[in-house]
Amino acid sequence: MQNPDRTTVREGAFGNATGLVCRACGAQQELGPHYACLECFGPLEVAYDFGTVTREQIEAGPKSIWRYQPLLPVPTDIAAFPNTDPGFTRLVKADNLARELGLKTLWVKDDSGNPTHSFKDRVVAVALSAARELGMTVLACPSTGNLANAVAAAAARAGIKSVVFIPENLERPKILTTAVYGGTLVAVRGNYDDVNKLASEIAGEEEGWAFVNVNVRPYYAEGSKTLAYETAEQLGWRLPEQVVIPVASGSQLTKVDKGFTELGRLGLVEPTPYKIFGAQATGCSPVAQAFREGHDVVRPVKPDTIAKSLAIGNPADGPYVLDTCRRTGGAVEDVSDDEVRDGIQLLARTEGIFAETAGGVTIATLKKLLASGQLDPDAETVVFNTGDGLKTLDAIADRVGPAATIDPTYTAFTAADLV
Repeated sequence: MQNPDRTTVREGAFGNATGLVCRACGAQQELGPHYACLECFGPLEVAYDFGTVTREQIEAGPKSIWRYQPLLPVPTDIAAFPNTDPGFTRLVKADNLARELGLKTLWVKDDSGNPTHSFKDRVVAVALSAARELGMTVLACPSTGNLANAVAAAAARAGIKSVVFIPENLERPKILTTAVYGGTLVAVRGNYDDVNKLASEIAGEEEGWAFVNVNVRPYYAEGSKTLAYETAEQLGWRLPEQVVIPVASGSQLTKVDKGFTELGRLGLVEPTPYKIFGAQATGCSPVAQAFREGHDVVRPVKPDTIAKSLAIGNPADGPYVLDTCRRTGGAVEDVSDDEVRDGIQLLARTEGIFAETAGGVTIATLKKLLASGQLDPDAETVVFNTGDGLKTLDAIADRVGPAATIDPTYTAFTAADLV
């Protein structure tokens, strides 16, 4: 992965990326392991000079996020390096769910089909590329679970060391599905915000450590744009009219907006209007609260929800989520833990998709937005399922099970009156 003697990155290491720009003040920095503006300490994101990119060029690419290589901060030979090759997950026409909710056209972008069964494989793959090009030797992260899986798997595939930090009360399936890859897994006493603070301190002290969502975060975040690219391509190169996206740090939502915008500017789609809606669990809903109250500042909260993958009490991109949803005419809403469980079961029963708790949040929020009139039932809608329900079995363990336990006889079956 790394060349310890490297002092400069190779030409084309970041593809069509030209630099880093501050999202707060607009100041520019060179490409490198930077994540905070030198002028105002605001967050940095990647800037590009895309040149000409065509649909045909993209469609000729691999069935993974690397088909969008010209639109990402990765080299042209990215597919040649060992990685988990995430992306190009299915877009499911959800007619059964649409009928039940009273929607005209509904799609589910189902990212549970990624290598470690969540959308985090996308962002980690882009972060891994940046870490490799920058000569870093350790892939690391603070995580609420899905990112831990993705980092551990990506590092194993690339043949490098991983160090992952998680809250000690994380769901057991997510702990096991991180530890199995053989990296270093560290449980921390505290919530995600405590874990994130520790990771930031370590990132500032340890040489050669790539904390994917800290010191290489600008590159990592760009991976979420591929959700927008794939959705538009799978819809026949057009934008949906409204989307519902779960909110943890908020980066996924803002980067889907960035992806839609880039496609329009490049002429790959007609830049039609769309609305973006954010979904949170009530037990950790600082962005939804700020939206309801008309605030621009997101006040941190202490998470208390079964949706642990969304349990970030101080979301870094919270203010940008507010701006995106307000600018596009959307909203940010939250739902209770019981509504989350209902959402998981509703999606499974109607479409055969078993979502983790974050997906339950999204489906329950979709239902709530429809009931309140905030979401247009006649507009084409896409909801994002970001992870697999096998990771959060405890959420529905006391709600589902056998209809009956019977003796192995036909008489016993008929006596049970099950059908």
